[in-house]
Amino acid sequence: MFKLVSTIYKVVPPILLELGKVKNPWPNVDAHSGVLLQYYGMKEMQFYTVLFGVSRALGVMASLVWDRAMGLPLERPKSMTTDGLMKLVGAV
Repeated sequence: MFKLVSTIYKVVPPILLELGKVKNPWPNVDAHSGVLLQYYGMKEMQFYTVLFGVSRALGVMASLVWDRAMGLPLERPKSMTTDGLMKLVGAV
């Protein structure tokens, strides 16, 4: 099943590009996870999103642990107010 998904991953995007019906035909990074979860016995599809979220959270936590262990400063990404976002979107 994984080989089939990998083949589709390689074959379909160029076809979709050629047809010109989509702007970005490339599947996201998580495209294979459903097949892997099913292969390993996870048949309850309603939990796939939960597992994806948990994996993201664990990745962030691992990064934070390493940052603290290495004495790196806190990361403070830039933020915007809702008004700022509305102005930005309105300008587009």
